[in-house]
Amino acid sequence: MATEQGTRTHKRAAAGTPRSADADRVTIAMVAREAGVSAPTVSKVLNGREAVGPETRRRVQDALISTGYQRRARSETGKVGLVDFVITELDTAWACELLRGAEQEAYRLGASLVLTVTHDRQAQPREWLKTIASRPTDGVVLVVTNTRQVAAETLRPIDTPFVVIDQVGGYDRDVPTIGATNWAGGFAATEHLAELGHRRIGVITGPEDVRCSLERLDGYRAALGRAGLPLDESLVRQGDFYAEGGRRAALELLDLPEPPTAIFAGSDQQAAGVYDAAHARGLRIPEDLSVVGFDDTEVCEWMFPRLTTIRQPLAQMAVLAIRNVLETTHTPGEQPLHLELSTSLVERNSTAPWKERADRRRV
Repeated sequence: MATEQGTRTHKRAAAGTPRSADADRVTIAMVAREAGVSAPTVSKVLNGREAVGPETRRRVQDALISTGYQRRARSETGKVGLVDFVITELDTAWACELLRGAEQEAYRLGASLVLTVTHDRQAQPREWLKTIASRPTDGVVLVVTNTRQVAAETLRPIDTPFVVIDQVGGYDRDVPTIGATNWAGGFAATEHLAELGHRRIGVITGPEDVRCSLERLDGYRAALGRAGLPLDESLVRQGDFYAEGGRRAALELLDLPEPPTAIFAGSDQQAAGVYDAAHARGLRIPEDLSVVGFDDTEVCEWMFPRLTTIRQPLAQMAVLAIRNVLETTHTPGEQPLHLELSTSLVERNSTAPWKERADRRRV
């Protein structure tokens, strides 16, 4: 139907018939006819409402794409000066670093950042999606902890460019993402400890269903193999990327009959938990236990001793995400963005050679 409408419009133009600037615009009614549904049903899909069956929603989404429907809410320049930043929580230095980078880049580009905090690591895209759909926006940057919280088909009908700052992985290939080289970071952390002479290197991962956690663990295992060290599964503990999870896992490791002499924590927060566990067991860092974190948030400079960690460029990831939704021309059918920024080892004071203390008795 949309094709026939387009042909008729073209013929009128060829005949010299004047038409308004909106003559070629696809309407909700046209999308409804294409999908074989009512106009209110199309509106429900556009506004993120749930009272639409999955098959009907799929037909409407297909019709939105095939007809080239675009929302009218934007200004003549196509910009409204707003970009949405959706994040699960703000109670970590990791989240604040992302927000800092996003706000500074939005400001540089003349846009205001609209912050939405879901407050739930398992949240479904309900209320915040309705909010975004109810008003104009130039783009959406998502920082979520569960792949179920976002899918490409969920946001595409809103006709809004979006990017996921990828901390969990496992998204569909048509979801644009910006992440970091987690495997390389896990490898570098473990390699650093092995080069210092450590032979029993513990690791505290993040959640087992999070891809970045698995990639860091794979990097740890690869580095052990490269150093000729055996993989001892008793030295592997699962954490949650938070301090308390790091503390619990570190206590388990330090209470082993043969405890590790070094621990690679899967995040800086978990490393803080390792510090607490070491102090509880009367161990000194790095004299009795070397520790490496992951993220390189500003808290690393305030820990005592200052934390050796793997730097992932969090602020730069947010900067590129904002820049992508505000400045990049998004052509229908083009391959989505998939960008991985390099990680690197930042050496501070929480690691030391094992050989310098090999004859010291552990407490």
